[in-house]
Amino acid sequence: QVQLVESGGGLVQAGGSLRLSCAASGEAFRWRAMAWFRQAPGKEREFVSTISWSGGTTYHTDSVKGRFTISRDNAKNTVYLQMNSLKPEDTAVYYCASGAKVGVHPWEYDYWGQGTQVTVSS
Repeated sequence: QVQLVESGGGLVQAGGSLRLSCAASGEAFRWRAMAWFRQAPGKEREFVSTISWSGGTTYHTDSVKGRFTISRDNAKNTVYLQMNSLKPEDTAVYYCASGAKVGVHPWEYDYWGQGTQVTVSS
């Protein structure tokens, strides 16, 4: 079965940090790009970051550059999103996704986790 399970979300004050984890089954992880998207209430799902299989290519949306870092541990089938200097506008449900290639659109990914809530208080 294909599974992606996010964890690490929670409530944090502005300026704080969280590390999200996404544990994936082999089918959804091996030889695949991984990504993080987020969705706030009433908003479209938004690209946050992606990483290639090798880890050699990463992209972050401008609003999180310098604050968020995506990484992966292929021995553990796990992708991470380290989030520093969090802002209230980062509040959203964060979703882990798997795709054949790195991309910035939700439709470029074919496996998704159920999401983890991140709330940043001011």
